Amino acid sequence: MRIPAHSVCTAIRDDIVSGVYERGTRLTEELLARRYGVSRVPVREALRTLEAEGFVVTRRHAGACVAEPTEQDAADLLEIRALLEPLAAARAAQRRTEAHLKVLRGLVRLGKERSRHGGTEDLRSLDGWFHETLTQASSSPGLITLLTQLRHKIAWMYGMEPQAAPAQTWSERAAVVDAVARGDAERARALTVLHAERATTAHRPRTGPRAGRVRDSQHAVNTVSARN
Repeated sequence: MRIPAHSVCTAIRDDIVSGVYERGTRLTEELLARRYGVSRVPVREALRTLEAEGFVVTRRHAGACVAEPTEQDAADLLEIRALLEPLAAARAAQRRTEAHLKVLRGLVRLGKERSRHGGTEDLRSLDGWFHETLTQASSSPGLITLLTQLRHKIAWMYGMEPQAAPAQTWSERAAVVDAVARGDAERARALTVLHAERATTAHRPRTGPRAGRVRDSQHAVNTVSARN
């Protein structure tokens, strides 16, 4: 059975984001095909997609390599996200469904609960789930694609410090959800602007070796088809 290129792309992207392939690492079709248990055809297609997304660059005499973004590249991503997330919140206020609201309210409830009892990893997971759901509620395919790519790249370029005041963070999100529930697009936008500005300060550029070393992947070979 032929493995879809988008599944291979997801697997490689996840490994880049998690640091399995460090910045500057050469990515040969042969190595990747062997690693993920696929032919070179979906690998070639995946590398083209990842190059378009900015995770991979093609260098003369070296071929495909993991990109090495500058500090300015990283800073630009946070600025772009701070502009797009308020737009997504405003559109969510106009287009959300009851199912979206149910999930958002549930996440806020869980976030407030975890804030009281600690659990940094739980809060990080809930944070990602909240932003993803709010973006999906915008029902704007182009905006969803852009913000999803931004989240992947920001996770790659930045580490997150533990939230200094997680209870306040989730109270801010609760206010955004209330505005979305009322269909108040301008208030949802304004609250998200303030929230995004505060959240940006928790991001710290990732540092570490830039050598072309490949660490062990958590993804087993021949399981990439399950990553659709």
